[in-house]
Amino acid sequence: MRRLLLSLFILALLVGCSSEGASKSKSGGKKDGDSTLNVAYMAQPPTFDPHMTTAVATRDIMRNVFETLLSVDENNEVVPLLADSFEFSDNFRDVTFKLRKGVKFHNGQEMTADDVVASMNRWKTTNGQANAYLSKSEFVKEDDYTVVLHMDKPYTIIKYLLAMDSNFAGIMPKEVIENADKTGVKEYIGTGPFKFDEWKQDQFVKMSKNEEYQSSSETVDGLVGLREALVDDLVINFVSDSQTRMSGIQTGEYDVALAIPSDNVPQLENDPNVNVHIAPGGYTVLIFNKKKGLFTDLKARQAVNLAVEKEAVMLSAFTNDHFYTLEGGLLGEAFPSWKNDEGLKEYNAYDPEAAKKLLKEAGYNGEKIRLITTRDYEDQYQSAVVVQQYLEKIGVNVDLQVYDWPSLMELREDENNFDLQAFAFAPATNPINFYYLDSRDDYSGWSNSPEIDKYNDELKVAKTDEEASKAFASLQKATWEYLPAIKYGEYNRVTVARSNLEGFKWFNGPLFWNVEKK
Repeated sequence: MRRLLLSLFILALLVGCSSEGASKSKSGGKKDGDSTLNVAYMAQPPTFDPHMTTAVATRDIMRNVFETLLSVDENNEVVPLLADSFEFSDNFRDVTFKLRKGVKFHNGQEMTADDVVASMNRWKTTNGQANAYLSKSEFVKEDDYTVVLHMDKPYTIIKYLLAMDSNFAGIMPKEVIENADKTGVKEYIGTGPFKFDEWKQDQFVKMSKNEEYQSSSETVDGLVGLREALVDDLVINFVSDSQTRMSGIQTGEYDVALAIPSDNVPQLENDPNVNVHIAPGGYTVLIFNKKKGLFTDLKARQAVNLAVEKEAVMLSAFTNDHFYTLEGGLLGEAFPSWKNDEGLKEYNAYDPEAAKKLLKEAGYNGEKIRLITTRDYEDQYQSAVVVQQYLEKIGVNVDLQVYDWPSLMELREDENNFDLQAFAFAPATNPINFYYLDSRDDYSGWSNSPEIDKYNDELKVAKTDEEASKAFASLQKATWEYLPAIKYGEYNRVTVARSNLEGFKWFNGPLFWNVEKK
């Protein structure tokens, strides 16, 4: 299975930039030598605890503070980060992690197995996928620098879950874990290149250089290797208005600006003071509430799929096809070992008259349908507007409700708050990277398909390339038949950096280490 599994993370590493920095006035001004990296970011995360959310904003910000046992190198292969090594037992039921020695938390305490065990056993209860597959498994301490994961089943591709950087398994001091409550940890103490210093709600997060940081190697290598903080302070400013981010990057108020609208690219490419970076941003979806309301009925979900032209959604959100791809597969062209055509007949379907008939059969009587979204990510709002327009054409009474990002992330956890949600996910980098599919994940939208669960299980214990490919193709087919959500397409994000910055890279999000101002 080596060939197939080593190809899981082949999403191209693209040079880019992005993030957010608090304005100089709000963050206390620049230090001598202009050693503050100011970033304009589009949304405030719902929490800074990476164990608690899949939010991209939490990932982008907090991976500067927290690190994981495993991560990925520039070839997208799973490699150790805080671990020195990891090894599967012959029966794939145990994984032994040898920890790096001398790694210090931001409070000066050395990281040991006690901290890792506490962190990992908490994370496997808060991460939906981990809870689904590791609820009967346990991380245990063997000695101060050895941790063993004992699993009840031979999950052959568990390393990809452990290396995921969304809802990631950040390692924290044992005491921080013990003091956490259901809302999250109370202190943000990690091992990363930046320390968490200050958060002003709706304004900024300020981080500072970790002078005691130890890289896992001296070579820059994807999300591992050399990770130096080359500025004294990193400030992420929450700037929801895209034109404010745009003007701020042009004037030099910000060093990096994220999520710039694609129609601004021609203007920016003619500005010698900035560099434009275009990189894979994720995929656009419409998620159904399958626990309560109209869309518990498959026919109603099929009606929505038939009623909306997918290219219209992507074109409205991303301006032209330079910034999006019409792709209905769970994994697209970047993953030739996994890409398949199962279920794509449903992706390509558009039939408004058939949609009207299905709605009637589902018992729709003109009641208000709540479609929730945010303008903090403008593309999500634009996709929602198009969905609303198409659904109204077939007689659906759509109530479009717009929230800020943290409010949306809270509202979507309650089935009483919505019927549809216009949303987007970061790029999928492996075949288990789909939160909304498995019923045991309890993810917003609340899938409930025994068939999908079955193929997910087969995929996770597959022992050969052929078994894994077959299970994944069946999973994709079952997804389009059950319709937990509609994937409209994949998109690129536009990030802009000042031309005096060196070292910016994009690896499934912006990287702020190894970046300096000239």
